[in-house]
Amino acid sequence: MRYALHAEWTKARTVAGPAWLLLAVALLTIGLGAVVAEASALASSASAALAAHQSEDGVKLTLGGVQLSQAVVAILAVQAVSGEYATGMIRSTLTAIPRRGVALAAKACVTVGLACAAAVPAVFGAFLLGRAILVGHGYTQAAGYPAMALTAASTLRATLGSVLYLALIALLSMGIAVLVRESAIAIGAVLALLYLFPLLAHVVSDPVWQRHLLQIGPMSAGLLVQNTTGVSTLPLSPWAGLGVLAAWAAAAVAAGAFALRRRDA
Repeated sequence: MRYALHAEWTKARTVAGPAWLLLAVALLTIGLGAVVAEASALASSASAALAAHQSEDGVKLTLGGVQLSQAVVAILAVQAVSGEYATGMIRSTLTAIPRRGVALAAKACVTVGLACAAAVPAVFGAFLLGRAILVGHGYTQAAGYPAMALTAASTLRATLGSVLYLALIALLSMGIAVLVRESAIAIGAVLALLYLFPLLAHVVSDPVWQRHLLQIGPMSAGLLVQNTTGVSTLPLSPWAGLGVLAAWAAAAVAAGAFALRRRDA
């Protein structure tokens, strides 16, 4: 396993693509989070809308960039697999590491590690910058808004949960990439799986079906971990929602591992 990890790490750090994708994850998470926080702060500055905005979840607003940066994480994970199939390097990889389960596990460890290395500063940077923007516009407890202390249990759950969310997105994407091999198809499948359930929930008029769709969707359920207010009204508890995404990721990786064992490179 140590040899496999070293080989995957060598491949990841000697290719320019992953570094740019990781930078994009950080910039999108922080940048979009700041934009969402600024837009919400400007909207709440109007006295007519103040009461409505006082119930907004400030922590979740600062982490809004994750909804876009997850697509980059998916691309990073898919490229880690499909790139080798496209160049034929997968044959060399499996020749050097005949135990295919070990090869896949090493690739997953390195890819998830890289995703987390970008996600940790990105998520906490987005929260700190977004909180500064909101507080600068009067988003404080004195004005009737929810607290946004980083030391609060709900805030830590939202931030750390967002990091775990991006790590699970990487695993889900890798599993799908091993199954379909083709980069474009794999990326399309991942993005469709992530965004389809929330879109269907908005189209369906039946509130029961809306709730079920939000409960089973990997993105809609997983991102519940970011909520720090109104938790009792959510379709699932925050950690249960992240568990749904974990189940999707585990199923995808298991299916990918089975396919890798059964098919030729």
